[in-house]
Amino acid sequence: MSVIEAGARGGTIALALLMALLVARDARRFAAARYGALFALSVAAQQVSLAKGLAIDPALWLTPLRLLAFPNPALFLVMASALFDDDFIVGWRHVLAALVLSALGFWAVYGDYRVFDYYNAASALCLGLAVWHVASGLRGDLVEARRRLRLGFVVATAVFGSVVSVLAILTRGGQTGPAFGYVVGLGAFALTFAFSVALLSLTPEGLFHRLALQRPAEGRAAPEADDPRETALLAALRRELEHNRVYREEGLGIGSLAHRLGVPEYRLRRLINQRLGHRNFAAFLNGCRLDEAMAALEDPSQAEVPILTIALDAGFQSVATFNRAFKSRTGVTPSEYRARA
Repeated sequence: MSVIEAGARGGTIALALLMALLVARDARRFAAARYGALFALSVAAQQVSLAKGLAIDPALWLTPLRLLAFPNPALFLVMASALFDDDFIVGWRHVLAALVLSALGFWAVYGDYRVFDYYNAASALCLGLAVWHVASGLRGDLVEARRRLRLGFVVATAVFGSVVSVLAILTRGGQTGPAFGYVVGLGAFALTFAFSVALLSLTPEGLFHRLALQRPAEGRAAPEADDPRETALLAALRRELEHNRVYREEGLGIGSLAHRLGVPEYRLRRLINQRLGHRNFAAFLNGCRLDEAMAALEDPSQAEVPILTIALDAGFQSVATFNRAFKSRTGVTPSEYRARA
């Protein structure tokens, strides 16, 4: 290992550990912070255990580091998902991905080194899934600062990781020359440094904070409250929601709703976030649908209407989605809610 690569890896380890400490301060309250801290520790472990000369070293002292390092791409997928989805829950697929990566990594170390090719391919797949997950929900994210910072970090890290995975396959993990070590060491240091600066520049909890509803404080106007254009837009939006019930339309996106209102998408996103206090467009629409469904369940004249009909009329595409959203808000099932009402 060259002095340049060793220095870059050492700097990355120091910064990753610092990030883990900073992010861990919010770990008790925010799941994304826990995943972020674990990912940072995994990055530090990866810089040691996968360094040239140690990647296939069977020494037992490397085992704890490898347990953290090998599932790194799966941890990245989990962290990226949690950053953009306030309701994200780790599923069995994420656990399975971490186990498969770990199994491939240990097989490569203690069995056949060529298995690292499969490990790198699986890593690239996890990173690609992370980018896809982020990109698919980007337009629905109503928090502008979060969209910019988090998207940049996730995409940059995923692209870098994919390049490393491909280069590792082509160079047999750096066995054919020093280029791989330089890319890994310097690239990881640059990304970690940039993210550390961004993290330190934010207010406490600024990155992993599950943003509270940004409703204007009582007696205080929102920043755009005196703008007649924003007031008119808010009235038009409410008219579409309350009278035309636009939220019932299948596949309604923020772009199509902005076109319907005749305004740029960014203005509608800002209005819903800053004036109505919502972070996600899909959650905003589901909230409108739930309001209609709850009113129908409370209405004695609709006591004989099947719950499925009420859910579909409100705009939900399936009863399972409706039941999950309903219980998340009320703590009871639709049937229990109707019985109480």
